Amino acid sequence: MDVLTPFLVILAGMGVVMLTAWAVQMGTRNGGWVDAFWSFGTGAACVAAALWPADAVSPERQWIVAGLAAFWSLRLGVYIAQRVAKDPHEDRRYAGLRREWGGNFQRNMVALCLVQAPAGAVLSLSILPAAHAGSPELGLRDALAVLVIVVAIIGESIADEQMRRFRKTGQRGAVMDKGLWGWSRHPNYFFEWLGWMAWPVMALDPAVSWTWLTLVAPVMMFLVLRYGTGVPALEKVMLESRGDVFRDYQKRVSAFFPLPPSRVPKGSST
Repeated sequence: MDVLTPFLVILAGMGVVMLTAWAVQMGTRNGGWVDAFWSFGTGAACVAAALWPADAVSPERQWIVAGLAAFWSLRLGVYIAQRVAKDPHEDRRYAGLRREWGGNFQRNMVALCLVQAPAGAVLSLSILPAAHAGSPELGLRDALAVLVIVVAIIGESIADEQMRRFRKTGQRGAVMDKGLWGWSRHPNYFFEWLGWMAWPVMALDPAVSWTWLTLVAPVMMFLVLRYGTGVPALEKVMLESRGDVFRDYQKRVSAFFPLPPSRVPKGSST
C-alpha cells in the first residue's frame, strides 16, 4: 500500500489545524487550547488514515479502527476543551512557558504548535496498517485491540475524573495521591500511551514489513509523554508550586507505569 500519499495529505491538514490552534491561543491568551486542537486534529488524521481507500482490505476493520480513533479523540478533546473553557487559569505547562519565554512566547508558540503537526501525522502511520493489513475476516486480535483501547479510555477517564474532583476541593499546596494517582504520578499519560498499543496488537506481523509501522505511535507517545513535553514539563511546574510535598510524592509513587506505592526502586525511570 502507498503510505506516502496519505501521510502527506494528513500532514498538510494537521498543519492547518495547528496554525489555527496557535491563532486561537493567541486570541484567548490561553495555551491550553493547543492541546484541544491537537486532540481533535489527530483524531481526524487517524480517521482519515483508517478510511483511506485501498484494495483487498476489510471494510469492517477500517470502520472499527476509525470509530475507535474518533471516540478516543472526542473523549480527550472534549475533556480538554471543557477544562480550558471553565478554568480561569491557564494550564500549568503553558503558564510556565509564558513566564520562561517572556516576550518571545508567541514566536516560540508558533514553532511549538507547528512541530505538533508532524507528530499527529506520524501517529496516523500506525493506523494505516492496523486498518488495512491482516485477514479480510475479523478475528481474536481485533477483539483484543478493541479491549486494549476500551481499558485505556476507561482508565484515562477515571484518572481525569479523580483529578477533577480533587481540584474542586481547592486544597492549596496539596498533591493528588489517591486512587490511580497513588499508583502513578501520571496515570492519564499512562492510559493515553496504552491506547496506542492497540494497533500493534491488531496488526503487527513480523513477516510483513510495513506492519512494523504500528509500533510508531506507542514508541513515539511513550517518549513524548515520559521524557518530552509530558512528565518533565508538568513536574517542573509542580516542583515550583508544591516543593517538598511533591518531592515526597515523587519518592513514593512511580512516574509513569502504575506500581504499588512506596515500592518504586530508587532511581527508577518508571
